[in-house]
Amino acid sequence: MTMISATYSPEDNKLRLYASSRLDAETFQRVKEAGFKWAPKQELFVAPAWSCAREDLALELAGEIEPEEMTLAERAQMKADRLDGIADKRAAQASAFSRAADDLSQAFYMGQPILVGHHSERKARKTQERMHSAMDKASKAHKAIGYWHFRAESVERHANRKNDPRVRARRIEKLLSELRDLQRGINSAYKALELWEKMQTPEQIAAFIGHPASLARSGMWSEVDKGERDPFDAKAAVMDGCRAIIEGPNRARWISHTLNRLSYEREMLGEVPRYAGEITPTLLQMFVRAHGADKPKGAKVDADLFTVECEAPLPLHIGDGKALELSGDEWRDLMQSCGYVPPAKKPAKPPILNFKAPSGKVSVQNPYRREVDELPQVELTKAEYAAIYSEQRGTRLSTCGEYRVRIAPNPKHEGPRYQAGWAAILITDQKQHEIPETLRQTEAAQ
Repeated sequence: MTMISATYSPEDNKLRLYASSRLDAETFQRVKEAGFKWAPKQELFVAPAWSCAREDLALELAGEIEPEEMTLAERAQMKADRLDGIADKRAAQASAFSRAADDLSQAFYMGQPILVGHHSERKARKTQERMHSAMDKASKAHKAIGYWHFRAESVERHANRKNDPRVRARRIEKLLSELRDLQRGINSAYKALELWEKMQTPEQIAAFIGHPASLARSGMWSEVDKGERDPFDAKAAVMDGCRAIIEGPNRARWISHTLNRLSYEREMLGEVPRYAGEITPTLLQMFVRAHGADKPKGAKVDADLFTVECEAPLPLHIGDGKALELSGDEWRDLMQSCGYVPPAKKPAKPPILNFKAPSGKVSVQNPYRREVDELPQVELTKAEYAAIYSEQRGTRLSTCGEYRVRIAPNPKHEGPRYQAGWAAILITDQKQHEIPETLRQTEAAQ
């Protein structure tokens, strides 16, 4: 009797089946159709990714799914050792072929020619062919050494890359995106149900059934419009489909699986810090939206009480219902338990100053080359500056880095427009700032 065991590895999100002997034809076909592939070197069946159907089959065949004992790094090391072994074999083959070619070349020692017409000609030519063949095989085997060593290094490099903190952080972002996609389907089904409840007449049903928000299948509107299907029957069918999306076990399992993977990846990345900053409605909206909440609206109830309300029920791992009201510390605990870290604020850009340069030139940093540009200052009105194409307007950072100035192609340039250099722009009919102290000191030093 064939004994089968199943394992799952959260590192690569793969299911594996280990069989004690060859599977019978029917079981093998089921395993193959589920997407499992035979790995001959490891002597197991592996699925490229987890799915509900594959998990069900693994549970049916093995009874339970255990954690994979071999880590990704250990598996990569085994494969790298095997590839290094192949490289060693190719090295031995290259040496053997080289020695054989060297031995055969002794027949032509000191430039011994092939004697055409002599009884030794046939044997000499045969020896020459064997020598050339051995040399070609030695060359090919020598080239293969580098190829197999490269393969071994690539396997180890890939395993190390999977454990890189930056790669893991990007993987967490991808999992959150998948979670939002799953939750988006539930949100759409909830909102569709609410809208369908309001459709009470055949005319209302016929008008709404063609709308994308109804979630009706393609062609149903045509059936109702032609009288081939009763409007209320179509309404009941669509509402049953919406309930299946909300209550269906597969989507719930996918969400649970994604949350477990997120928990694993965050644990491997390190402990999630507890947010110690100020709780704001905007921050709470960002938090629940990142986990799939539908159009959240945050509000501050009192000094330390905040609420978030959505058009569809919140994700179950955040709250129950469409609204959630918690204190600041409770929101911090919830964010930490969900692994949410608010994004760091980007540093504010230096202010844009509008001043008249005493020398008529402004020194700015060139963002494309590590050098300083001296731009002539040109005076324009608001209307004249707005008339310049938006793609040609912008700002440049001053040499000191403390302020920015507006720039545009020099409108005073005489000649082809494409030859006009950049110019610093002074808006004449706008409030003018005082000359920056750094610029004043620089001009005074000159």
